[in-house]
Amino acid sequence: MSERTNEEWLADLQGAPEIQAAALIDLQARLQRGIFYYLSRERSDLTSLSSHELTQMAQDMAQDATLRVMENLASFRGDSLFTTWATRIAVRVAISDLRRARYRDFSLDDMTAEGDILPVTSAPVGGTKPPSPERSAEQTEILAKIQATLDDVLTERQQQALIAVAVRGVPLEIVAEQMQTNRNALYKLIHDARRKLRSHLESQGLSMDYMLNLFQE
Repeated sequence: MSERTNEEWLADLQGAPEIQAAALIDLQARLQRGIFYYLSRERSDLTSLSSHELTQMAQDMAQDATLRVMENLASFRGDSLFTTWATRIAVRVAISDLRRARYRDFSLDDMTAEGDILPVTSAPVGGTKPPSPERSAEQTEILAKIQATLDDVLTERQQQALIAVAVRGVPLEIVAEQMQTNRNALYKLIHDARRKLRSHLESQGLSMDYMLNLFQE
């Protein structure tokens, strides 16, 4: 595989067709190696996959990553090796693809189909010890009040967005896609929902500090 300086990488990737084609092959091979290392060494959730399966995943992701690098060539400032910079982009592509795969079957409608979108009973949050019976009862009461506030104060769309992102941890881009909107509009929707939720709860004497402390060990 050819060794290039930063300047040579930039020149070749923007060069004549035959030069660019060779550089793209080299770049994709490097990115595939970087992605494979990430998948096999950094992702404990993929340990059940064989080396062949990881190689296939890395190959597919490297194709997307190569396109992403080409789209962002103008942003390379030379503060690091070009291959290091490109591999960072490739890993971000891999992370994004894995997140999208994880939520491939996620449905906002299914999330709220059974009624309550918060747990009726509490569990340890932010710690390992189960709460005392008194604290557990208090947590359950607060969860019920939060659920009631969600139902009474927020629109269904605000509920779905807030719970999906803030509680379930679904990536913004996945939620935005299902809600047929964009990230900026979704962010504003969630911001408004948080503000309304906080204002209503505080009007009932429930401060955010109190609720956060309640669910910590």
